[in-house]
Amino acid sequence: MTSNTTSPSNDPGTEGTAGRTADGTADGTTDRATGQGLRRRLKRPGLAALASLTVVAAMAGAAPGAGAAPAATPGKPQLKLIAATNSVTLTRYEWSEGVQLDLGTYISVDNAPLEFQVKRKSYKDPIVAKQILRDGRTTKTRTLPKGLVDDFSGLPGFLEVSVRNTAGDEVATSEGTFCPNNASGRIRPDAPATNHYPQSCSTNPWTLGSVWGIPKGWATNTTSWDYDRSVDLPVGEYTARVGVAKKYRDLFGMPDDRPTIKVTVRDEPVEEGGGEGLTASRSSSSAHHGGGHGGHTAQPDPASGRAAHDGHHYGPRGADAPTPPALSHALADRGLADHLGDGPGHTDGSRIAPALKPAAKRPTGKAGAPAGVPKPDLRSLPAWDISITDGEDGDVPGKDYLAFSANVWNAGPAPLVVDGFRKPGADLMDAYQYFYDARGKQVGYAPTGTMEWDPRIGHEHWHFTDFASYRLLSEDQTKEVRSGKEAFCLANTDAIDYTVKNANWHPENTDLSTACGEESSISVREVLDVGSGDTYTQYRPGQSFDITDLPNGTYHIQVIANPENRLQETNHKNNVALRKVILGGEPGARTVQVPPHELIDAP
Repeated sequence: MTSNTTSPSNDPGTEGTAGRTADGTADGTTDRATGQGLRRRLKRPGLAALASLTVVAAMAGAAPGAGAAPAATPGKPQLKLIAATNSVTLTRYEWSEGVQLDLGTYISVDNAPLEFQVKRKSYKDPIVAKQILRDGRTTKTRTLPKGLVDDFSGLPGFLEVSVRNTAGDEVATSEGTFCPNNASGRIRPDAPATNHYPQSCSTNPWTLGSVWGIPKGWATNTTSWDYDRSVDLPVGEYTARVGVAKKYRDLFGMPDDRPTIKVTVRDEPVEEGGGEGLTASRSSSSAHHGGGHGGHTAQPDPASGRAAHDGHHYGPRGADAPTPPALSHALADRGLADHLGDGPGHTDGSRIAPALKPAAKRPTGKAGAPAGVPKPDLRSLPAWDISITDGEDGDVPGKDYLAFSANVWNAGPAPLVVDGFRKPGADLMDAYQYFYDARGKQVGYAPTGTMEWDPRIGHEHWHFTDFASYRLLSEDQTKEVRSGKEAFCLANTDAIDYTVKNANWHPENTDLSTACGEESSISVREVLDVGSGDTYTQYRPGQSFDITDLPNGTYHIQVIANPENRLQETNHKNNVALRKVILGGEPGARTVQVPPHELIDAP
């Protein structure tokens, strides 16, 4: 179904270096809310630039008509499956049961940008995906077939891969989800210099709205990483044939291109001196990619709901360890790069960005915010990733804990900006919330409590105190049977709704290794940008209730944002979220059942 909406030209393909927000306004180089350039792209020189040029050159050679876009229907993107290389080497690591089929294939886009808006009205409503078609003068929308998109991770069943051995026998097949926001690069020198679309596809179960896109003249890596679903290929030589599923070729008018790639599978190299070779470097690289504030690896046992601490789990954003960017192994194996980064002509799909700098000094003058100044709107999400554990750092051994992940996000229209300033020798920082007008000029501030250094393993950064409150309520929700407050290191770990007004598709302050300062810091800036949320996973200290002596039965996990109302918001009435849980079992072997919350079945 296509609807025609006449509007001024809003073609991302002609924007050059300017980005665009959810309401279609150009973001430029200075964020209108913070004045600190929150929406600028990262620039990482050196090997990253060399690697990106390699990708672009390889793809350009593989794409017919890479000079100028061929004649086509105005506003209709031309999609094509291309291969950046004819051969790849995949490494089989000791801890893995197989390999990730990163074959260096891309979807190239020309003539017009490929753009989707994916949204659900509420958790009671299904997801609706619409393609946005721009011809330079008008904007049209086309609703994708009902049920085609069932989450926010991308287009499911998009890529089809068949792998054959040297005898010609088919030894593996796979289907892959395609995230248009994956690692990408230009295929033409006259293409837009930067990709203004978001840098990843959300896997948070509570996502409400996403924007996916590829600028015209760019191509996006088709690899979808999932370390829990590797392909078991023994060391050896293979040939992979890659194609796009017919339903998507028909939907987008794509040719039936099926490139073949020679695949070499090797064992994990061991460096001289007994080192772990690529494992160490790749683990180090991917440790910064991610979503929630995670901890050590663990996964709940499906039968009991108890977390097992003896296995690896590399999960999606918001889980205990992040999904790395979809970069070609061919690049890393040639020694060019483990991590491309972001810059002119390429993105890496990692959503990594550095910390922000606080103001040079404490605010002065009369505190307060002018009437009508934009403010943030903090909202809690229902708890998820719920399981029974034996505790984390600081917990009492031998007890049963109900652990959970929690997220507070900002629905806007203004970012939450908090600076902390430390007096010499003081253990706490004084915290201040800042307010900005529509042009990004600071127009007010308010004292808003304190920040404290959290030395616990898995934290070790400055927390804004009393940012969230956790309570375990009785079945009728009239009695608090357990309670606790948790300070947060504010970081934009998850894209919750990038369709809200003023949503920042390229937030900074996303990298948890740098977002909230060091023990010796004298000042820090913490930001929760519009459209993004901050996830604390169940493996962090403080993310659990002691249920050792709690009777079996039905309870509710309550998450409250801004419980003391120290932060100024547009709405304080939507700060509470509930999640029903049912406890069972016996001491030392407790169980938990987590019923679906409306349409969301995310225990």
